[in-house]
Amino acid sequence: MTPLVLIPGMMCDARLFAPQIAAFSGNRGLHLAPIAAQDSVPALAAQILASAPPRFALAGLSMGGIVAMEVLRQAPDRVDRIALLDTNPRAESDAVKARRRPQLEAVAQGRLAQVMREEMKPNYLAPGPRRADILDLCLEMALALGPEVFARQSRALMDRPDQCDTLRAARLPALVLCGRADALCPVHRHELMANLIPGARLEIVEQAGHLPTLERPEFVNAALGRWLEAA
Repeated sequence: MTPLVLIPGMMCDARLFAPQIAAFSGNRGLHLAPIAAQDSVPALAAQILASAPPRFALAGLSMGGIVAMEVLRQAPDRVDRIALLDTNPRAESDAVKARRRPQLEAVAQGRLAQVMREEMKPNYLAPGPRRADILDLCLEMALALGPEVFARQSRALMDRPDQCDTLRAARLPALVLCGRADALCPVHRHELMANLIPGARLEIVEQAGHLPTLERPEFVNAALGRWLEAA
């Protein structure tokens, strides 16, 4: 059975995929691919390819999806299928780059928790009964990774390449999924990706924001299961 490589989002670790790991680890090899050690998306993708199985299914959320698209660009023959969750194929806009610079300055001054709490976490989730617990987990993951990882990941996102041509050239089973209430990577970005990849399946998760793997894990697991079984 084809192993599955999971790439987490910015300032997240394996806990982002805890429900998926629980659902799929019993019958499939799972590999968590950290994206903490490099400050460019191409370098992060190359690092993943250096340790990944020869051929694999690939799923990434948010920044993880951005790196997954670069993995596909660098080694299309090794990626059996791809799932792009709550992500963005475009290069970073000047407006978003401008917002990152004061965040980097604040984190360098020891205010990582404040930046996560005030500027990033409010954009993550839809209203729901588990919202507070998931936001607390997001802060725990960010603080565990620390300010140096925040800086490297921010620089990587600022300089990332546009991947629309990568998606146009893709010929593989593809799932494009996002929360209906995702304010960071809205639905129209996912409609774009689904239209670019021939035969891609688009799934919109109701009552979820930027982290549907935790907000609506049962829906995400079902969608991933269909994608993993697709011919």
